[in-house]
Amino acid sequence: MVNIRDLDPSASPLDYYGSELRRLREAAGLKQGQLGSCIFCTASLVGQIETAKKVPTRDFSERVDAALGTDGVFSRLVGLVLKSQLPHWFQAYAEMEARATYISTYQCQLVYGLLQTESYARAVLRAGWSDKVEEAVAARMERQRILSRQRPPLVWVVLDEGVLYRPFGGREVMRYQLQHLLDFQDRRDVRIQVLPFDAAQHPATVGSFNVLRFDSEPDITYAESYGSAHVFANPETTRDCAHRYDHLQAAALSVEASAALIARVMEERYGDQPEADGRPVA
Repeated sequence: MVNIRDLDPSASPLDYYGSELRRLREAAGLKQGQLGSCIFCTASLVGQIETAKKVPTRDFSERVDAALGTDGVFSRLVGLVLKSQLPHWFQAYAEMEARATYISTYQCQLVYGLLQTESYARAVLRAGWSDKVEEAVAARMERQRILSRQRPPLVWVVLDEGVLYRPFGGREVMRYQLQHLLDFQDRRDVRIQVLPFDAAQHPATVGSFNVLRFDSEPDITYAESYGSAHVFANPETTRDCAHRYDHLQAAALSVEASAALIARVMEERYGDQPEADGRPVA
């Protein structure tokens, strides 16, 4: 195990978090096990976080702040830690996403990251061969905090119908994920449309993309490929993508009809189904 005294607090946000946790724990006169008892976790977990072997969660950080009386120090630090766990090629986009006032996205393979449940995100990241699944899941959940801030961005999502049928994580995970999409129906700042199979030709055959708009910055377009991200600020490219998105919205089902389709797929494909002996399976 790495000795915390050998860690360089300036090496990364995670190292700094670990060194501060140890410093303030010791200043409070607590051993790792004693702090663990206060925040309902093991001494081993406290030690792993202090040695930068494990990434802290927001819940862990809030509990530490309460136990040590640190006035939100770790709750503020954890945002930087989790952001640092995003792929390096994605971090710049995540910062722009957090500043955007309007996000429009077309997704042809997966539920948009901001709308993913934790279990669905975990299944997606495992399928993508992520090296550190739990850290990546925590970072993705942290991104979603922009939806709960005082002035969240307006998010308009068009999902290809195939996304509803692609069972990442199995039936229970998908049922929970589709219900999560339906839970956004009463929010005015999130709108979800489904592009049905019978839409036939549409102008987004190149794949998923996002368009971000800001209060005082030029619009950008974002698309991904394996291990890299492409951000376009060229006005001509952004206008073209916005125009394509307008056509996708027009071809997609209405918000209300989309919700009805999501609910139907959730029940018919991922609802309780009887086994041969008549017992239901989840």
